[in-house]
Amino acid sequence: MTMELDVFVGNTTIMDEEVYQLWLDGYTVIDAVKVRIDGGVMEECEASADVLLSDTMDQYRTFQMCERLLHSPSKLGNQLLFQIPPHRQAMLIERYYAFDDAFVREVLGKKLSKGTKKDLDDIGAKTGVTLKSCRRQFDNFKRVFKVVEELKGPLVENIRQHFLLSDKLARDYAAIVFFANNRFETGKRKLQYLTFQDFAFCAGQLISHWTVGAVDHMVEDMDVDLDKEFLQDLKELKVLITDKDLLDQHKSLVCTALRGKTKVFNEMEANFKNLSRGLVNIAAKLTNTKDVRDFFLDLVEKFIEPCRSDRWTAADMRLYLTHYNNSAHILDTFKHQVVWDRYMGVIKSCIFKMYHD
Repeated sequence: MTMELDVFVGNTTIMDEEVYQLWLDGYTVIDAVKVRIDGGVMEECEASADVLLSDTMDQYRTFQMCERLLHSPSKLGNQLLFQIPPHRQAMLIERYYAFDDAFVREVLGKKLSKGTKKDLDDIGAKTGVTLKSCRRQFDNFKRVFKVVEELKGPLVENIRQHFLLSDKLARDYAAIVFFANNRFETGKRKLQYLTFQDFAFCAGQLISHWTVGAVDHMVEDMDVDLDKEFLQDLKELKVLITDKDLLDQHKSLVCTALRGKTKVFNEMEANFKNLSRGLVNIAAKLTNTKDVRDFFLDLVEKFIEPCRSDRWTAADMRLYLTHYNNSAHILDTFKHQVVWDRYMGVIKSCIFKMYHD
């Protein structure tokens, strides 16, 4: 009597997502085993502690061997050592390049150099992120920066293509690169309330509208340098605060539009000139590197804090800035509408995001 036996041989690399996350988070093998035991995996799989230890060690070894491939994600799909399905490759890459918001918030705007790397111990202690994970995240930031630094074309797209990241993660990395390149101040006490996602949103606005790449999509290197010609043109906006007639006319138009529409109208009217001077002076000073670095600090000090102290709501802020922006188009002798719109479009978006009422 003959028997037919179907045999299937596969060599797909086994990877447990939970163990991978523990490895990424910097857990030692022993600590990872403890976490797995606490999670009930022994009962689930009817495995002994020795088997669990052996399995965890094997997986850690596999991840360590994959790590060099993850540094250049396209290599992961082209290698033959590990048989990893495409959807699993995408997961490995996305998680490897994922980062903790608390960690990135601490290094945002700092130089991605050895000096900052020396501070990772302190940052890890402050954020509760393991040193190993801090190093991985920092090295990823640095690696992405170095790769895209010399590439032509849109930053987000370059990151997405070279590192095979999701659009959301690529945009977050673009923000990190943009902040590192321009060295924006983010660490001052007055800025501590802002999250990484607040800054990332603002970075996206600046990249899309104020950089060289916003005008020319094939500039010689990455499109995150601010457009110097535009920054120079911003000086022309000073006429809005130096010409008394223009300033009074602007105030009159805005206040007429706002009257009866908000509870803080009196405060808006009383503070109009100071607030307008604040926004226009920020624009006029952006040709100086230090003032570029202090851009977010200036927005908070010169505009957001005064409005917050007068108890403006987010809706008040939206109403005010909309009329403030639009009224400039009706001013008889103001001839810089194109520059004004390019400036105020970003300013409005950033302030709306940064104003936590």
